[in-house]
Amino acid sequence: MSLSIRQCVAILLKAGAIGLAVNEIRGLLLAGPVIYAMYEAGGTLMAIWLGFSSLAGIALSVIVPLFAVRKLQARLAG
Repeated sequence: MSLSIRQCVAILLKAGAIGLAVNEIRGLLLAGPVIYAMYEAGGTLMAIWLGFSSLAGIALSVIVPLFAVRKLQARLAG
């Protein structure tokens, strides 16, 4: 049974989509403690800044792979 390059890439993209779903769940799980820590710190400016920085890092680790997969799918389709 021989797989073409397109079929291999399609399988890898599907596996990547599953990985992205798991990454989304990881992002949600990591955001909870950050928000709770901001609440416990009393909402000081430093706590808000550290919380924002942490949440932005989590968001980037979720959004950048999504963007990369969409670009790759568009390039392979066209």
